[in-house]
Amino acid sequence: MFLVEHVPHFCSSSRRRPRPPTITLSTLAGGISPNRLRAIQECIAAPDPSIRDPFARVAMPRISPAAALLLPLLLLLLSLSPIARVGSHQESGEWSCESDPEVRIEAAFRPGAITLDGHGDDWKDVEGSEFSLLPALDPDEDKEYGGGKMTVKAAHDGSSVFFLLQVDGNYAYSKGENTKCPSVSLMFQIGESASYHNMGGCKVGPDTCTNKTCKGHEVDIMHFSIGNAIPGRLYGGNPIDNREGNGGDRFGHLVDLYGWSPHCRYIDGTGPTGNDSSAQNNWNGAWWHSSFTVHSGFVEEDSPYASDGQKGTYYFEFSRPLRTMDRIQQDAQFTIGESSKMSVAFWYPVNGNPWHGSGHFSINCDWVPLDISLGGSSLTKTASPSSWDAATAFSLLLSVVSLCLSVFVMYRVFRPRSVQYKPMEVALG
Repeated sequence: MFLVEHVPHFCSSSRRRPRPPTITLSTLAGGISPNRLRAIQECIAAPDPSIRDPFARVAMPRISPAAALLLPLLLLLLSLSPIARVGSHQESGEWSCESDPEVRIEAAFRPGAITLDGHGDDWKDVEGSEFSLLPALDPDEDKEYGGGKMTVKAAHDGSSVFFLLQVDGNYAYSKGENTKCPSVSLMFQIGESASYHNMGGCKVGPDTCTNKTCKGHEVDIMHFSIGNAIPGRLYGGNPIDNREGNGGDRFGHLVDLYGWSPHCRYIDGTGPTGNDSSAQNNWNGAWWHSSFTVHSGFVEEDSPYASDGQKGTYYFEFSRPLRTMDRIQQDAQFTIGESSKMSVAFWYPVNGNPWHGSGHFSINCDWVPLDISLGGSSLTKTASPSSWDAATAFSLLLSVVSLCLSVFVMYRVFRPRSVQYKPMEVALG
């Protein structure tokens, strides 16, 4: 990141200007900011038109011959440095993170409660966690997503896990242009050494990263770009792509990926050492926006589905089996009663500008624990009535009466029977 430095206005249109600085070899060696160099270059290229003598000494700074030879090279190096940083998806300087240890996401046990349609109505009884959305590469509060915070909810039914992402945002949609539409991603830790930072954190380069050189750094990723996805319709795993043995989605770009670092990401079933036909896309999902007035269902011809810029809330809803048939370490596996680690990313075309891959917002600067709760506690809470009704009381009374009758009958059947003595009269003679 370049720091903005005050540049003397020696290119001002005022006739009375401060004396321009003299640039020497020692000045360049000591360092000069890109903004100052840019200002100097502009002055050299376009001197003040109000000065009649274009060769006047005040029209440009005095540059020593040695410094003049080094100036173009220095400008070239400065212009290349930000390009390399963006292309490599890496931050400048040391990475630091102050994560709140109390932050967690709980997947409550809700059997038969969630319909995967992109709507959030059936989630009203599920408690969510609210997060500020900060740039993933520079988590500065001053650069927080302006639309609002993201609410993340999770639930499971004992077989599948469900997620709802809810975030405010003006409606933006451009058919076929994913970077002009919002996009979301979920990431989960697979390998024990996989870090949130650098998407697994494998330090091996893109030409040598494999499941052996990056063993232990695996992360599971689901990415949904809605540029070709109809609101309310299901996307993700489908028979055609799953039959080919990969995690792709040719219809709506809800894809199942894995990775070891930002440089080494692949669709499930593909990789640097060849493909594996046993993989598949285990995710399904849908999206919605609260500004939509049609609830009977959209078709592709209805695009763009609403007017651009309308205020509202985006809903992204996903599901996946708790356990998958993955055998090549490309899917995270969830266990009821245990915790996993996850993160959520969000892309948005801020001010109508297309987003780029590394320009996403994130809910946290580190992993967030995901707790897959046990079903027993939820069932107990659900089945605990506030008061007994008449049917319950009658059933209890009937049970008590039946028990008493049973005891009485058993007593009559098994009570000891005593024979009464009766003397016999015998006549003699």
